[in-house]
Amino acid sequence: MENINVLINKARIEKRLDEMAREIEKDYKEKDIVFLVTLKGAVPFMWELAKRIKNNIIFEFIEVSSYKNNKDTGVLTLHKDIKDTVEGKDVIIIEDIVDTGKTIKFLLEHLKDKNPNSVKIATLLSKPSKMVTELNIDYTGFKIDDKFIVGFGLDDNQNLRNLPYIGYIE
Repeated sequence: MENINVLINKARIEKRLDEMAREIEKDYKEKDIVFLVTLKGAVPFMWELAKRIKNNIIFEFIEVSSYKNNKDTGVLTLHKDIKDTVEGKDVIIIEDIVDTGKTIKFLLEHLKDKNPNSVKIATLLSKPSKMVTELNIDYTGFKIDDKFIVGFGLDDNQNLRNLPYIGYIE
């Protein structure tokens, strides 16, 4: 296994998740929320964030990818669409990391036809230096530099997702 450097430790992640949960509760006072979770990397973030929120949360899952063998192919593919309707509902897209913004832009366009009441974006990590599209990210855990990130759901060829911290590989 490569040498993994800790970028954000477990305590910092937990503190920020608490803060994000309070922000979401404030924005959605006593409303049901649909968490639209991008598979697979956002699952740990979704679960830890959801446990901190008092609102009723409905979970939906979607799988979109442009990566193959850790390389961006430049082509977004929808592998799994949402199962139930989000029409008239308040949706928060839950993403592990936003780098170029292409996946989020794709998801926003995809959701338009599904007529949700509202759509916001929550991401654990954001890489502003890699962004190629204008996005309004409503809830950001951490802004980071352009490094190869693993842990807390993020992977290296499906490995290292279960690390309790966010690390990077040199």
